[in-house]
Amino acid sequence: MARQSSKELVREYIASGQSTPIPQLLPLELRVMVSAACHARGLTTGTARFPTGATLPYHVHDCGEAITIVEGQAEVAVEGRRYSLRQLDCIHVPEGVAHAITNASQRPFLAHTAFSSVNPSRAFIAGSFPDEACGFAAALPGRPEHVMRFGQADMYVLSEGTRFYDLFASRFGSVGICGGYGEFEPGASLPCHVHKFDESITIVGGQALCQVQGKEYCLSGCDTAFVPEARPHRFLNRSDEVMAMIWVYAGSEPERTLVPAEYCSGQLAWPGIDGLEERGL
Repeated sequence: MARQSSKELVREYIASGQSTPIPQLLPLELRVMVSAACHARGLTTGTARFPTGATLPYHVHDCGEAITIVEGQAEVAVEGRRYSLRQLDCIHVPEGVAHAITNASQRPFLAHTAFSSVNPSRAFIAGSFPDEACGFAAALPGRPEHVMRFGQADMYVLSEGTRFYDLFASRFGSVGICGGYGEFEPGASLPCHVHKFDESITIVGGQALCQVQGKEYCLSGCDTAFVPEARPHRFLNRSDEVMAMIWVYAGSEPERTLVPAEYCSGQLAWPGIDGLEERGL
């Protein structure tokens, strides 16, 4: 459901990483985490677990899709070009481009999926493409897909004890969404901040504490937080192990505005972006 206006209050939403898979595609375990059902705008996210030998045949979407491997190894074919993807490798496939996903390994793999629509469609297609084994290579210039090898992604630090990597964004060819991977050492956290677009955050390692405007949620095991635009939030790692996340914005490039921590803890009432600007913060 679309929001009536940008000022309409939309609540955060927490999706369980163990929610019921989409029954039509079993034995593939496809789970929807963030979508129109929680009033998101501009993105849908989920997870996909493929048992050994499983294939999602050639299909197209009416929006772009980013596929990031969380565990295991996958093969993604784009119009016949077959790419092998290891853990945290990411491929972005634009709207209308045929692709298929296969687990040719000896153990299941888990992927995170992100679409630049709140209601993405999937249409299976017949026919075949010339076969080209690309292995662990990058996509050649001029091809619609973009492959980001995690080992080649630039690392940057947002706060002490964190490491972030952009995996898909407009500068890499995606349209309408961007996202990446983040790690938090024990005790690390991000400052309280807001975005000008909706965000999905899936915890793919360890345990996270999510603060959203005075509320706290404990997340692990692919639990996913939906944080609407302009809502103060932050993530903290209060455990004794590394915490990791895959984040997705309904925007073309990452951006964030830092705000006082009291808006995340709830010690101060959030005045909204307009009220913040009026106060000169």
